[in-house]
Amino acid sequence: MMTNMDKLYESVAKNGPVCVGLDTEISYLPETDTTKTAGENILAFNKALIEATKEVAGCYKVQIAYYESQGLDGLRAYAETLKAVRATGLPVIADIKRGDIAKTAEMYAKAHFTGDFEADIVTLAPYMGLDSISPYLPYCKEQGKGLFVLCRTSNPGAKDFEYQRLADGRHVYDLVGDSMTELGKDYMGESGYSSIGLVIGGTHTEEASEIRAAYRNTFFLIPGYGAQGGKAADIARYLNKGNGGVVNSSRGILLAYKKQPGVRFDEAAYRECLRMREDIQGECDKL
Repeated sequence: MMTNMDKLYESVAKNGPVCVGLDTEISYLPETDTTKTAGENILAFNKALIEATKEVAGCYKVQIAYYESQGLDGLRAYAETLKAVRATGLPVIADIKRGDIAKTAEMYAKAHFTGDFEADIVTLAPYMGLDSISPYLPYCKEQGKGLFVLCRTSNPGAKDFEYQRLADGRHVYDLVGDSMTELGKDYMGESGYSSIGLVIGGTHTEEASEIRAAYRNTFFLIPGYGAQGGKAADIARYLNKGNGGVVNSSRGILLAYKKQPGVRFDEAAYRECLRMREDIQGECDKL
């Protein structure tokens, strides 16, 4: 069975590693239609961006909080945005960062791997342990769904917990990465990557080569490029010859029109995706 991580691998091979983050806030829109709701305006904006960038994006990531903040209207836009991405054939990541256990986790898995909010891959927080991950695994095995588990993130607060040392000298993020990689051996896809991937931020670059070497069969979701300070030269070291990971950009793409006066927002987003792809590929070619 071809897994969704296999599909992501193929998509990156074809379109490049840019992950378009549809973390769409109503204030990001250059204009709104006053006859439509906030959710309807956001959905129209998202659909235009998807149509404009689908040839230069490896995948899309939809952060649910931006839609939850708009109530039921926003959640309708969230559901329709997921459907719009899936209609292109490109993988869609639901950035939900769930981290609960037992029956609650089962319900989260059902909610985001079936029905109105169905996505191909979800993000998870592992703090409560392996039993916060296991309820999602039947969907990986039976339907090829994928997971990106928070490991070493791009935010400044990553140092608070993730970098703490264990008794054996490893960091907490090493423990997470090692545990998920071991678990992932039972969910390997045709591409050589597991259905269990890791979120590895691109802003702390000192350990890049070490982390990539440690988890060769693990796909990475790499936030931090652009607005958060991650540079292409550093990001490239987290990839395997330009694949094995996707690099997220949200505001950099959504608000690209603000740096391109006179250019429509969707065309500006396309140009920024293309620029970003070439920037990263150029650095990958040097390795």
